[in-house]
Amino acid sequence: MSKRDFYEILGVPKNASDEEIKKAYRKLAMKHHPDRNQGDAAKPAEEKFKEAKEAYEMLSDPQKRAAYDQYGHAGVDPNMRGPGGPGAEGFGGFAEAFGDIFGDMFGQGRGGRGGSRVYRGSDLSYAMEITLEEAAKGKDAQIRIPSWDSCDTCHGSGAKPGTSAKTCGTCQGSGTVQMRQGFFSVQQTCPHCRGTGKIIPEPCTTCHGQGKLKRQKTLEVKIPAGIDDGMRIRSTGNGEPGTNGGPPGDLYIEIRIKKHDIFERDGDDLHCQVPVSFITAALGGEIDVPTLAGKAAIDIPEGTQAGKQFRLRGKGIKGVRSSYPGDLYCHIVVETPVKLTEHQRKLLRELEESFKKGGARHSPSAESWTDRLKNLFT
Repeated sequence: MSKRDFYEILGVPKNASDEEIKKAYRKLAMKHHPDRNQGDAAKPAEEKFKEAKEAYEMLSDPQKRAAYDQYGHAGVDPNMRGPGGPGAEGFGGFAEAFGDIFGDMFGQGRGGRGGSRVYRGSDLSYAMEITLEEAAKGKDAQIRIPSWDSCDTCHGSGAKPGTSAKTCGTCQGSGTVQMRQGFFSVQQTCPHCRGTGKIIPEPCTTCHGQGKLKRQKTLEVKIPAGIDDGMRIRSTGNGEPGTNGGPPGDLYIEIRIKKHDIFERDGDDLHCQVPVSFITAALGGEIDVPTLAGKAAIDIPEGTQAGKQFRLRGKGIKGVRSSYPGDLYCHIVVETPVKLTEHQRKLLRELEESFKKGGARHSPSAESWTDRLKNLFT
């Protein structure tokens, strides 16, 4: 299959300037890059991407373009060993444009040859410990976080008073340097000025050339009602400052809920253990149980066994994304009496004898368990 005309592929006339060719290629590369085309569109897009790449590779090099204009595809065919054959130089223009495209596509800093690069500041994380009650109701809190303020001595320049910063001689003030790696030319942050484009011969003794000082500031934080352990609150713009005028990062406040003496949280529900005397468990009665809003009463039926669960609807926590509050689950723990007197022991033995005379009707669970044991060892 014959190859398409390189000018036709890029959609430019034969008298197009180098800048027009570069601009056309960038547009096609952005459109057909494999990372931007998935599924059924992936393969056709990849072919068009390779086609545009080859066209720009040839037309961006003056020697290859001249050979192509004079001889067509034969003039740049490597197998022909003509002016554009093996060993031909001039790939710098393609690699440069290719690197620029990936920088635009994936946001690897802003700026470039015209000035030092601009970078967003790093995000910060702050762990805040609150009580279960505070998590349920919400609260307004104050926290102290690190903050960077402009140096009063050098007024943010980083240079000693009476001196000034100079343009970096390595990157010529761009903040980046070109590193050639085989076929490609890779752009990296300048190692001497660290991307600022400036060198400070005499740093300010107060801020040591940074132009800023680390201090503490108080920040108001609103904790929403219903927040759960591990959730994060974002405070926009309160992270570390950006580089070369870039935007600051964000502050993420991670919530840690203290262990509660009574309740355990499970989502929007609460659970608690409720001790009950064996007399109340046997005879029944009304008892008070705690909730986050105060006390609530529940009726203990006669003959309640250990582990019995009672649910109080709506006595849990209303989560930040919930329409209704959860429930409170009370788990009954039948308490065995301790430190008995001789008289109490005598009464209990008499009670036990009375139970034995009544047969299995007083202890249905024990009777069932005895039957299972018999079946196991038979």
